[in-house]
Amino acid sequence: MSTRPGLLDCVERYFAAAPLGDARIEVAGPLDVPIGDPAWPYPARPRPGAGPVSAADVRAAVALQEAAGLPPALEWVQERTPGLAAAATAAGLSVDELPLLVAADPVELLLPAGVRLYIVGADDPELPRYRRVAAIAFAHPGGRVDVREAPLDTSDEVQARTAVLRERIASGRTVMMVAVENGEPVAVGSHQPVDVDGTEVSEVVGVATLPRLRARGLGAGLASALVAHALESADMVFLTAGDDDVARVYERVGFARIGTTGVAEPPDDDS
Repeated sequence: MSTRPGLLDCVERYFAAAPLGDARIEVAGPLDVPIGDPAWPYPARPRPGAGPVSAADVRAAVALQEAAGLPPALEWVQERTPGLAAAATAAGLSVDELPLLVAADPVELLLPAGVRLYIVGADDPELPRYRRVAAIAFAHPGGRVDVREAPLDTSDEVQARTAVLRERIASGRTVMMVAVENGEPVAVGSHQPVDVDGTEVSEVVGVATLPRLRARGLGAGLASALVAHALESADMVFLTAGDDDVARVYERVGFARIGTTGVAEPPDDDS
């Protein structure tokens, strides 16, 4: 395992490389702004070594995103660009700081009895149902919504994102897993491998369990399986947790905190 600074270097190089196959990179001062398909947007990020970021730089990046029909968003490693949080706030964005963790000593966990885990194929007709599990889980972090009672979103936006996801699965840029119980998808998650200067690095994303089935170890078991699959070819696996409580769940499956991910987006209308 590399030193902590080396790990943060690798994370920054991962995020610099991730959008290159999908988007062109525009520049707003020291910020790189990927401009690509709105169905799979990438946030703007500080260019390593480019210097401090001002509120004017953030506003310029947001203007580029909005002109391209992309959601305004920035992400960064807080320890590498500590002044960006203040610049984003001054530019009118809402800032959150989230735990950044790396798989340091992975622990193999078993899913509960009766739950089976599958790798999702690009042509799987149930892919929209799997994506609905994630949508419900993230929309209702404390609720008890049953996926069988929620309508399937067939909007053009969702269908476009599903089409992009199918292409990413087919090309190997996204590896998606689904946990199924009694024929119903109950948890989903993915990892996204990227070649970083000849070394494969993968980020675990979108691990979600239906609200009514939480506290059964589904999320931890799925994360463990994703890490095991990623490490078959990757030298490093990392993730950003939604909060400290979620980070503690990942620490139980062998992740270690190495830093903080800064996230900036427009404030919610209700805030």
